Amino acid sequence: MKRSSGARLGATAAMSVLSLALITGCSDEGSGDAEGAGKGPQSSASSASPTGPAAKALGPAELKKLLVAQGDVKGYKVEATDESFPRSKSAVKVDKAPCRPLAYAMAGLAPGDTDASVSSTATEDKKPTSTATSLEDVSEDDFANAFDVTVTVVGLSSYDGDGAEKAFRSVSDAVASCSGGFTIAAQGEDQKLTKVAAEKGSGTGDESVAFAASGKVDGGETGDVHTEVVRHGNTIATYYTVSFMKLTSGGAYTVPAVVVDAQAAKLK
Repeated sequence: MKRSSGARLGATAAMSVLSLALITGCSDEGSGDAEGAGKGPQSSASSASPTGPAAKALGPAELKKLLVAQGDVKGYKVEATDESFPRSKSAVKVDKAPCRPLAYAMAGLAPGDTDASVSSTATEDKKPTSTATSLEDVSEDDFANAFDVTVTVVGLSSYDGDGAEKAFRSVSDAVASCSGGFTIAAQGEDQKLTKVAAEKGSGTGDESVAFAASGKVDGGETGDVHTEVVRHGNTIATYYTVSFMKLTSGGAYTVPAVVVDAQAAKLK
C-alpha cells in the first residue's frame, strides 16, 4: 500500500471521528432522488405509548431498559456512547436558537425540554477482508474496507404531557427554518453546517422526520451524515448516522433501517 494513500485514509478516518465529536452535518447529495425525499414528517399508528396531559415521562433507568443494546441489532456492535459526544446540552452552542433541536438530535441528546434521556452507539460490525499479517501488506482496498462502516448514535428521551409532541414539532419546524445551515460550537470547536434538507423518514412510531445537512471536513470536502427523529407516544428516538468512508467520498448512505427497526421494536 502506498504511504501517501494510507496517510490520506488515516487522516480521513481521524477527521471522521472528529466530525462525530463536532456533530458535522451531511448533505442531501445522493438522496435527492429517493422516494419521498424532501417531504415533511410521516405518521403511523404503531405506538401505544400515551400522550396528553396525563402522560408521565420515563426516568433514565427505565429508558435504558428500552434502549437498543448489544445483541438487539443484527450485524452491529452496540455499546455506550463514548466521550467524543457532548454529555449535556450546555456543551452544545448553536448560533440560531430554532436550530438547537437539530444539533441536540445529532448529538444523541433530547431535542426537547426534558432531563430524561439516554443514548448508545451502534457500529456496523464488518468482518476483516484482508489476510495480511502486517500493515505493509494491506492493500488499499482492504484498508478502505476497514473504515467503510456506518456508526449510528441512538438517543431516547421521554416527556411529560404533550412534551414529546412539542419536541418533535420543534425538530420538524427546524428542518425547514434551518435549511440555510447554522453553526455549532461543541467540544471546543466550531463547525459550520451549510445546508439542511428534508429526507424521507422511516415511518415508524407515531410520526417521523429525517434530514440531511452539509458541512466541510477533510481537505475542504463536503461530508455527509444523516439524522432521523421518531416519536413513539411520549418518547422520542433520535438516530444520527455517519459513514466513515462516505463522509468524504460522497457515496450515498442513510440511517440504517435495521437499527431503526430494532429500536422501534423495543418501544412497542
